[in-house]
Amino acid sequence: MKVAILGTVHPKGLEFLRENDLEVIEVKNFENQILKKELKFVDAILLRTSILDKNILQHCNNLKIISRHGVGYDNVDLDYLNERKIALGITSTSNAVSVSEHVMSFFMYLTKNLSLSDSYVKQGNFDKRSELPDIFELYKKKVLIMGFGRIGKEVAKRCLGFDMDIYVYDPFLDGEFIKEKNCVPIEKEDGLGIADFVSIHLPLNKNTKNFISQTELKLMKKNSVLVNTSRGGIVNENDLYQALKSKKIRGAGIDVFISEPPESNHPFFQLDNILLTPHNAALTLECRARMSLEASENIFYFLKNMPELNEKNLVNKKFL
Repeated sequence: MKVAILGTVHPKGLEFLRENDLEVIEVKNFENQILKKELKFVDAILLRTSILDKNILQHCNNLKIISRHGVGYDNVDLDYLNERKIALGITSTSNAVSVSEHVMSFFMYLTKNLSLSDSYVKQGNFDKRSELPDIFELYKKKVLIMGFGRIGKEVAKRCLGFDMDIYVYDPFLDGEFIKEKNCVPIEKEDGLGIADFVSIHLPLNKNTKNFISQTELKLMKKNSVLVNTSRGGIVNENDLYQALKSKKIRGAGIDVFISEPPESNHPFFQLDNILLTPHNAALTLECRARMSLEASENIFYFLKNMPELNEKNLVNKKFL
């Protein structure tokens, strides 16, 4: 059986596939015509960030499963997969720790003025430390976690370690379950109004596109910090730019963008109260190895119909 690897992944997963007698084809060119040719007879695809729409998928004659190197799957035509009974897998257990650590790094960087402090020392302005803008503690601050799945829970655990007060917005979860995790369930608008920090952990779909826009940003406190490590498009970029430029909120940490990479003249680049990272919250060395292996295991276990397959990793099980 043939497995196509779309994008660069940690070798640990490729080694697993080859050790289990699967033929691995590494595809580096993502032009449509190339993909149609390369994917025509593969049984499985391990997918990074390139787009697989119906135009390409309808040429995949043998395809049985696509395994995403990550948890988001907005780059795949799920309706087409469901119609053809092609499985879609995700790496549901791999990236929660690394993303949650990235969130905490955003919190720390944006409240401690680390970049400016660093420049003062390196430029010989050590004595200007009293001129630094206000620096804040995380202790006893209120954080709103929007979406309480695997990553949201890991963020909550780390916030508890800083003695923060944690509020959770997740309409799909029972409030008692949230309370059991030492967090407080809250409605979206109420949470935005009291939060010092907001961390977004939602999938991108028709219900969450522009989930945070001008209306929501107006509810937030002037000293609040917004962090998005989920998907671009959940936060309206133009509205966030205006809120940051006018100092309506203190700052933002953004790991994901509507268009990736962002345009070279993106308005975010003009701001000094935003920290940007290149969609790498889940790309620690340890996480890359875990995701590569888990995505590969999804493929092998599914093709061999083995019980080791984590059912939580199958997005569209009910259609198969």
